[in-house]
Amino acid sequence: MTPPQSPTAPATLPPRGALQDLRMAVPARLAAAWTSLMFLVIYIDYFHLYQPGAIDQIRGGGVYEFTITPTLVTVFLVVIGIPALMVMLSMTLPARVNRATNLVVAAVYIPVMIFNAAGASSDWALYYGLSIGVEVLILAFILRSAWTWPRTSSPATAQAGIVGAPLRTQQQA
Repeated sequence: MTPPQSPTAPATLPPRGALQDLRMAVPARLAAAWTSLMFLVIYIDYFHLYQPGAIDQIRGGGVYEFTITPTLVTVFLVVIGIPALMVMLSMTLPARVNRATNLVVAAVYIPVMIFNAAGASSDWALYYGLSIGVEVLILAFILRSAWTWPRTSSPATAQAGIVGAPLRTQQQA
């Protein structure tokens, strides 16, 4: 005689060794995406130094068409500092503020990342096209994750079945 199964027990067990697909919390996904963007931006800037004449241009006091000044370096700091801050903010802000902040900052950063192509020669078009493309993909992921942030329902709407979950009887609960 087989023992009765609990109503909450799975009907079939997954195959032995199957990987469990756990959903990561939205704040953790956002923080991971901002971290990835930061690493990519830093490495893109580093690999820029491999371009012929780049180091000589920097030693001469310029980057692209810009003269290296304290103001320019401060702008660079802000450009990389905001994603660094977004890693922390994505994990600490309340959901509503977190969602709005990620939507605004990611939307603003798309043109900032595209601006990185300014001053690039056609010889380096593939490099900049690929790097900017990946940056924009990461920002699109951030936008999508923040935009589709799951909403919680009030106990009244959940009990009434408005959220979309089927009503459960007292016996099922």
